[in-house]
Amino acid sequence: MTDTNFSGDPGDQDRRARENQAQRCANLKPAYDFIVCGAGAAGSVIARRLAENPACDVLLIEAGGSDEAEAVLDPALWPTNLGSERDWGFETEPNPHLDGRALSMSMGKGLGGGSSINVMVWARGHRSDWDHFAAQSSDPGWGYDAVLDIYRRIENWQGTPDPQYRGTAGPVWVQPARNPSPLAGALLDAAGALGIPRFDNPNGRMMEGAGGAAYTDMLVRDGRRHSLYRAYVQPLADRSNLTILTDTLVRRVLFNGSRAAGVEIERAGAIARITASTEIVASTGAINTPKLLMLSGLGERDQLAQYGIPLVQHLPGVGRNLQDHVSFGCTWEYREPLAPRNSGSEATLYWKSRPELETPDLLFCQVEFPVPSERTALRGVPAHGWTMFAGLAQPHSRGQVRLASADPSVPPIVDANMMSDPRDMEAARACVKLCRDLGNSDAFKPHVSREAIPGAGTDIDDAFLRDAAVTYWHQCGTAKMGLDDMSVVDATLAVHGVEGLRVADGSILPRVTTGNTQAPCAIIGERAAQMLRGKHGLQ
Repeated sequence: MTDTNFSGDPGDQDRRARENQAQRCANLKPAYDFIVCGAGAAGSVIARRLAENPACDVLLIEAGGSDEAEAVLDPALWPTNLGSERDWGFETEPNPHLDGRALSMSMGKGLGGGSSINVMVWARGHRSDWDHFAAQSSDPGWGYDAVLDIYRRIENWQGTPDPQYRGTAGPVWVQPARNPSPLAGALLDAAGALGIPRFDNPNGRMMEGAGGAAYTDMLVRDGRRHSLYRAYVQPLADRSNLTILTDTLVRRVLFNGSRAAGVEIERAGAIARITASTEIVASTGAINTPKLLMLSGLGERDQLAQYGIPLVQHLPGVGRNLQDHVSFGCTWEYREPLAPRNSGSEATLYWKSRPELETPDLLFCQVEFPVPSERTALRGVPAHGWTMFAGLAQPHSRGQVRLASADPSVPPIVDANMMSDPRDMEAARACVKLCRDLGNSDAFKPHVSREAIPGAGTDIDDAFLRDAAVTYWHQCGTAKMGLDDMSVVDATLAVHGVEGLRVADGSILPRVTTGNTQAPCAIIGERAAQMLRGKHGLQ
């Protein structure tokens, strides 16, 4: 696959794209070659790669709306998307392991999905993640060396040249944080004082060993968010073989026997059916994808029977294996107010909870404003402060997504089950201790006046950890790739036991990656597209 260079006036291309899509959506066809459900990080990649072949007629369906909003495009405004119409707004079940707390589970809704509302961090994951995926799938194409080749091909890296690890000719504009806050530099200095190595960037050698610290890589171009939708789909939106259908809910996948034949959609209050002559891709995220599969007859037979859903294929792993990074924020008060820069998160750190570990199991993001939980906020939030948003990069706890109804408009039950494994509580104690060692170090003394949360001299007990725990919104694992009885897709991302249907989003990951999940989802999209194009002779 090669990347097409687009020339001409961008404004003219935007105008043509709007006119083209308005015409295509007003004149929907009854059938397309490929239907991609979800225009998020992975779905955007797949739609682009398929539509590059002019012989492919591609329909990209998105439940949310346009990304043309200042809250999306201005990197500093990303927090305002949480809880807005661009957020699915899921909430977990009350968790006994968090003293009965129910956590919000934000997930992007709109063109770009999570890549349009997240913190824009580009984090590839650790070598061990990808080699684990290769082992689980028995496919070396998921291994680190193969994936590194894809990363080099898709990146347009704007930092110090590093041809061994970074590419410069791809569609994804990646740059280091520009003119970062002195607070970000303080984190790197504090890490160095504790013996944690510093690297030029977080997406190369740093993620092949024990970890380290670096300025963040982010998807920001010319001061604006450069989501994966903007990187991949927008340049092709004026093409006649690509239809981008927004504000449209995919209610279920329709089957002809064991073959996926089309989708049932709801748009402007009307329900319709559209068929796919070649394949359908479910790319709706780790909460919505298992829901869609179950509503379509794919899942644990007893659960489907409970809601009167005809069984197409018994797949007990659908909705199981839910994972997410869990964070425990510690907050400090500024000596003098410091305005956030870029996205407000410009330095990152990966390290180990125990020295004998070979790979990092802790994830730290410096955030230039207070980020308490609803419980820790009761300890007093400073008017001006910053947070060490730090948590578990490899949690052991597993949750589940279940149906609440056969009605597609009803949200599923999300039982995150965070901190249920005692090993996670042990790692959390080490995580918060390292937070405090960093934040209270000499490097931060010019910038902070006091530790506000948990509070200077306060002991860290399990009650604080349960009160402080929040999600990174990195949900994954609920339709995992593999060969065992609980796997949902194979190495080609084809759903076990049926034909014409693949899953391509964070739900296929056997375990959460070590770091933010946006970049790994781009790889999932590239791998899915590569296999689709190969199978159907579209190279």
